[in-house]
Amino acid sequence: MDLVEVLPNRLHMLRFPIGQAYLWQDGGALTLVDAGNAESAAAIEGAIRSLGLFPERLERIVLTHCHRDHVGAAGELAARWGARVLAHRLDAPVVRGERPVPEPVLLDWEIPLYAHGLTVPEAPPTPVDRELEDGDALDFGDGAHVVHAPGHTDGSIGIHLPRHGVLFTGDCVAAVGPPMLGVFNVDRVRAIESFRRLAALEPSVACFGHGDPLTVDTASALAEAAAGTPA
Repeated sequence: MDLVEVLPNRLHMLRFPIGQAYLWQDGGALTLVDAGNAESAAAIEGAIRSLGLFPERLERIVLTHCHRDHVGAAGELAARWGARVLAHRLDAPVVRGERPVPEPVLLDWEIPLYAHGLTVPEAPPTPVDRELEDGDALDFGDGAHVVHAPGHTDGSIGIHLPRHGVLFTGDCVAAVGPPMLGVFNVDRVRAIESFRRLAALEPSVACFGHGDPLTVDTASALAEAAAGTPA
């Protein structure tokens, strides 16, 4: 796992072989956005300690959606350190193991990528302490807001920190090179609509579920990519 500073003393990316998570600091209080795969807990704890921080200060784990490379270590970390797990109402039953993970409608070129993604260990059923809705306020980042961004999954969300200009897109948007619509969507049309909604927030920093964060000309790059994505 690689630990990458995005904003000094505020935001780090935790990059795994497939997918990534983000650690946000409010002083010593910590928020994790996504949680890597089911074998990531020790690496995440090690990353927290390497920054001189304490995993017992992990207050919440916000899941952008229900896929295995984002949910994996959430339950173990929450059980160990008392963090609350948050997920959108529509994805929460999948996170808890009550419903199956929704099958995407794959484009031909996505099929081998999807097969590779399935090499990630399955996420264990994970309790959800709070079910989120569009517009919900979260107590970190000087006022974070939930942005429902369906299409990748029904309960996919972005997390917007307007006072810091930071947007976590989950897998609605990816950045393998320039930003692009994320892959493996259950509904491509809704995913494009969500991409455009997220781009309209005009963040200065965009943090993706896959690909390096965007910190320069972010708003214009997202707007151009969203406008140019064909249905």
